[in-house]
Amino acid sequence: MSSGREYLTLILEQLSELRGISYRPMMGEFLLYCRGKLFGGIYDNRLLVKPARAAVEYLRTVSYEAPYPGAKEMLLVDDVDDKAYLTGLVEAMLPELPEPKRKSGGNL
Repeated sequence: MSSGREYLTLILEQLSELRGISYRPMMGEFLLYCRGKLFGGIYDNRLLVKPARAAVEYLRTVSYEAPYPGAKEMLLVDDVDDKAYLTGLVEAMLPELPEPKRKSGGNL
């Protein structure tokens, strides 16, 4: 099952207070980035985030779910209607997330 653009739009609106929010479509789902750092995604119309320590501590309810069969489990964010809560979650996670990998521009 793929995720709908309507759900993506809802999540992007909820995170609109954050600087540098972007997404990338990936096989019917959407990867979510903040300031170039991958923090989660939308899978089957569910918001899942990386299981960073800060996210586990921040979430009201901790529930692990796989984005697709065979994938590593992520944290389900079930309270997507609270804009301040979602913004705070991503802000709390950012310091723990790895910097985006630089693409080399060298010749082969």
